[in-house]
Amino acid sequence: MVEVLFEDIFRVERLNPDDKKLFDKVIRIEARSERFDMFMHLDINSEVYPLKVGQKFALLLVPTLNPDGTPDTGYYVQNNRQSLADNFEYVMYGKLFRISEGSGREKAEINISFGGLLMMLKGEPSQFNKFELDQRLFLLIRKV
Repeated sequence: MVEVLFEDIFRVERLNPDDKKLFDKVIRIEARSERFDMFMHLDINSEVYPLKVGQKFALLLVPTLNPDGTPDTGYYVQNNRQSLADNFEYVMYGKLFRISEGSGREKAEINISFGGLLMMLKGEPSQFNKFELDQRLFLLIRKV
């Protein structure tokens, strides 16, 4: 069984919160999660996967797409094997490059780069216990 590092349902609150367009086909979404009250900025390819304010989506962060949890080789092999990606609509692969540990009432934060598309996830420090610096991760999204 694959180890799920983080899973929650998010609601899009704003698009391009800084009022500046990053690139032609990229939008930055600002979203908040339902279960853990996490705050997130996420850059997505809006041409491939458009999202609107008010839409909800399930988000999953995992170290491998193999349902049995076997480590990913780092190479994409097209075959008929089952994958966690089969149940999702949008998938990105990236590297965790910053962890800011919160203390007391301060929130913790992780930053992940998916080939230049960035994710910032902020919340209770206990939600980030499974994350490590330079960890390779898959982000999976599907609308709910």
